[in-house]
Amino acid sequence: MLAVRGALAFGAHPDDVELQAGGTLAAWAREGVRVELACFTSGEKGSHDPAANPDEIGRVRREEAMAAGGVLGAGGVHFLGATDGELEPILALRVAVARLVRQVRPDVVLGHDPWRRWLLHPDHRAAGLLTVDGVVAARDPLYAPELASEGLPAHRPHSILLFGTDAPDEVVDISATIDAKLAALRCHASQIGDHADLARRVRTWNAAIGADFGLPLAEAFHLLDTGGR
Repeated sequence: MLAVRGALAFGAHPDDVELQAGGTLAAWAREGVRVELACFTSGEKGSHDPAANPDEIGRVRREEAMAAGGVLGAGGVHFLGATDGELEPILALRVAVARLVRQVRPDVVLGHDPWRRWLLHPDHRAAGLLTVDGVVAARDPLYAPELASEGLPAHRPHSILLFGTDAPDEVVDISATIDAKLAALRCHASQIGDHADLARRVRTWNAAIGADFGLPLAEAFHLLDTGGR
């Protein structure tokens, strides 16, 4: 089990972190861990209605993300301002990740696994790469020199946990926090609506993950040690 005093989780869109790691973050928050969330985009294109207003969708989804973070026990929810559906692993966003890591100074950073086989959504791939690359930029003092000029010295989280992975090697029992995870997901009403089947589907999914590790309900990650080059 990882030693965690502070955690910072990055998702491509509002609700990504809650779906993949909400039970873990809620469990840590209950143990006194300082938890914060970050969204690369506001998810402003998250609608099947071609006449929908992206600005309004983004406003609603930011509010939903803030509410969901509160349910999980997060101390803050950050938005990095990238455009939904157009997220790319560019240097400016890598520096934005590094800036937030240096500000929050977590022990553990969580994000999408960009190397998962057949990962369909380009925003998820880009978000994963930006998270990993941003941690390296936060860790090494000569990277992103503009951050040092802002009074943000280098900070190295000891671990990165990649969610949505097909190579899990770190698992967290979420039996005690599955209800908090479901409550956080229900905050995203614009995406979930009145999905009466939500609890069954999420419990079935987390039970299947847990079964591989002898746990009733679990979330699984791929662990990266940040000490290497």
